[in-house]
Amino acid sequence: MTHQRILIATEAWHPQVNGVVRTLDTTVRTLRGWGHVVDVLEPSSFWTIPVPFYPEIRVCLPRPGRVYDRIRRFRPDDVHISTEGPLGRLVRRYCLNRGWRFSTSYHTRFPEYLAELARVPERWSYHVLRQFHNRAGALMVATPSLQLELKARGFTAPMCRWSRGVDLTLFRPHPHPHGDSPYPRPVLLYVGRVSAEKGIEDFLRLSTPGTKVVVGDGPARADLERRYPAAKFLGYRKGEALAACYAMADLFVFPSKTDTFGLVTIEALACGVPVAAYPVTGPKDIITHDALGALDHDLGAAVERALRTGNRAACIAEGRSYTWENCTRQFLENLVPVRG
Repeated sequence: MTHQRILIATEAWHPQVNGVVRTLDTTVRTLRGWGHVVDVLEPSSFWTIPVPFYPEIRVCLPRPGRVYDRIRRFRPDDVHISTEGPLGRLVRRYCLNRGWRFSTSYHTRFPEYLAELARVPERWSYHVLRQFHNRAGALMVATPSLQLELKARGFTAPMCRWSRGVDLTLFRPHPHPHGDSPYPRPVLLYVGRVSAEKGIEDFLRLSTPGTKVVVGDGPARADLERRYPAAKFLGYRKGEALAACYAMADLFVFPSKTDTFGLVTIEALACGVPVAAYPVTGPKDIITHDALGALDHDLGAAVERALRTGNRAACIAEGRSYTWENCTRQFLENLVPVRG
């Protein structure tokens, strides 16, 4: 294998806790394990300010000279721009000014998020994103349905698949199905940011038997915890503590209509937990038959059906088909040399 010098620019990085960070971090560690030299250009080296309506996310405000000097000194063979913020835009400008090719990826539905949180019209945001991505030599997307959706919205860059993976040493079936739970069953689990754009209130307002458990944190947590006192809010969990939450669940509920994949859904499957979700991009690419759970525009109906039809063995087999090695191999094959 020829070892490559790969520059990855991203505003999504530690200490943020989300699927994008987990995907990038695992991809970088896997690439380095294979002998590639990877430089991650991320916000910790620059001045940042919190997003006004989402303070746990910080916007990077880098000085162009520092960014350009970092790229020059690294001398990359490949450049991948993972996010569309100020840092990604500076790296994109550097590449375009020198006639370099680069790849990008579409992780987050910022138009829908901005419409939900700040009332910014979606058409404005999509116009900006088309301008950003359409100059890329390759645009990496997680699922076939997302690729079709972006093409319909006027994205013209060559698109290629970059799926997601599961740490199968961590997210694994519990020796005793559903693990140990201190809560009345069925245990319905949500894992992710606790924020309006994630649709979590659709989950919390369901009149279903059992216990709703929320793992994660975010700007909406205090209000939702006050209004839904029967739900159990556990805050962030990681590692074995997160895996234990999956293991105790009877069902994983994914109420988001704005995610592009939903890494948490395949983690749940790998633990043998079926999934209930809306039939939208992400879930409809993963939950492809009843043994894995159920999709319905009525989330309550999806929950009821998934509890009835979900099959633990089928979920485990499906979850184990998503490996970080395959994911990273896709990423590597999708890169475009800066001098093509």
